[in-house]
Amino acid sequence: MARRRIRLSLLCSLLLAVAAGAGTAATASPSDPAAGPAAPGAAAGARPVPLDRVVPAPASVRPAKTPYTLGPHTRIQVAPGSRAARQVGDYLAGVLRPSTGYRLPVTAGWSTAPGRGGDAIRLRLLGTSPGGRGLGTEGYRLEVNRRTITISARGPAGLFHGVQTLRQLLPAAVERNTRQSGPWTVSGGTVTDVPRYAYRGAMLDVSRHFFTVGQVKAYIDQLALYKINTLHLHLSDDQGWRIAIDSWPRLAAYGGSTQVGGGPGGFYSKADYREIVRYAASRYLTVVPEIDMPGHTNAALASYAELNCDGVAPPLYTGTEVGFSSLCAPKEVTYDFADDVIREVAALTPGRYLHIGGDEAHSTSHEDFVAFMDRVQPLVAKYGKTVIGWHQLTGARPAKGAIAQYWGQDGSEKEVADAARAGTRLILSPANRAYLDMKYDKDTPLGQDWAGLVDARQSYDWDPGAYIKGAPASSVLGVEAPLWTETLSTSAHLEYMAFPRLPGIAELGWSPSATHDWAGYRVRLAAQGPRWDALGIDYYRSPQVPWPTR
Repeated sequence: MARRRIRLSLLCSLLLAVAAGAGTAATASPSDPAAGPAAPGAAAGARPVPLDRVVPAPASVRPAKTPYTLGPHTRIQVAPGSRAARQVGDYLAGVLRPSTGYRLPVTAGWSTAPGRGGDAIRLRLLGTSPGGRGLGTEGYRLEVNRRTITISARGPAGLFHGVQTLRQLLPAAVERNTRQSGPWTVSGGTVTDVPRYAYRGAMLDVSRHFFTVGQVKAYIDQLALYKINTLHLHLSDDQGWRIAIDSWPRLAAYGGSTQVGGGPGGFYSKADYREIVRYAASRYLTVVPEIDMPGHTNAALASYAELNCDGVAPPLYTGTEVGFSSLCAPKEVTYDFADDVIREVAALTPGRYLHIGGDEAHSTSHEDFVAFMDRVQPLVAKYGKTVIGWHQLTGARPAKGAIAQYWGQDGSEKEVADAARAGTRLILSPANRAYLDMKYDKDTPLGQDWAGLVDARQSYDWDPGAYIKGAPASSVLGVEAPLWTETLSTSAHLEYMAFPRLPGIAELGWSPSATHDWAGYRVRLAAQGPRWDALGIDYYRSPQVPWPTR
């Protein structure tokens, strides 16, 4: 794969002012009337980023002519007595200090007296006070004037999301890990922002190829930039079992010993998994573990012969075919296995959801599939979790409160709409829109094309609320962007396939439907390019997007 990462070199140093000046503006091309004026970089006198030039698009923007400029005396002030607010303040300081070179001390409380407490970034927790009305658990208000930037929210998740918006309102060079020249000016005015959907997810398949704790953390940081709040980890499949289960130790030790192409594979110890969960929580993401059943189970079947109907363990599998494996639905040991695995994974997972898969179970008869789901769904509830399954669950009997994740391509499946009308909530991940592993074009060196070629516009230009024919809009819990890894084995591969499409799915999940407009979005998306360069993120320079000239 051709690498797209911009590396520090003499040439980059000479061009830094120009590249940063293109930084956060959608200066795509002079002929693009939507591009508007350039936003700031490191060059003195550059205009600050307009408040509405961010991704996801904010719900409400009121500009004012009172920009704020970070300086050597700027402080980050947090609500007194709040450990969570302090953690968000420390996170913000960690982002800003390397590039600005400023101390940015994080202090508790502030003064409202004239002439005191100014020159600060304030993080205010409103709780249930009237000022937080309408913000919900994840919304925020960002107010910028000459002396202060104030981010207000009912809870710490809102503060954190407000910080991500603030990052995009600063020059792209703020993301670099070495000192840059500035200035660090933020446009004046007020942003009031709340999410459209409660569930805004991304899935990472760690089964086809294994990714380390460090690699997963890096992806979490990238998800957090765009207000994604859920990380769905696909922990088991034919090619590998990736989570230690004490009661069935060969699942990880043997079933996790390989991957697509025959590499060494790997698995997460319980301590590893807890660390991923902890790190995700520090970025306000909830981890949803998936144990795919009854199909996609060759790694488990190879590990324990008794899980097979004939009692014979198949060999480990390193190919990419699907639909050939199945747990033995008539055997009682199958449900002992499912109970043990769900119990141990649920105990490690503080979030409310647990995903049981259910897709492409072609080797399971319909009768056995229904019987299996009737037995396994209650186990998830038994251990205090809400069940999620791929939308094939709607062809069985979804349990009360169950959630179906849709991965079809045209929204025409009658059983999905019927289940939605009966109360089953939906997560939308249409493969020809949201699957990040689909090729961009016929020449893309990575990915697959069974759902078609999916460039940035096709990934963005659809409405989750109207996608499933016959399903009420209220049935949609949110959206998710899955990233399957049959052809992806490095972090650079993940980045190249996720960017620029991931921010578009994030916007569909966060922004009001009224803001949905490809012409405007492509300009805002183009402005992310220099930011990804500064962060060292590989990305595909889609010809549909008017990227600034490097």
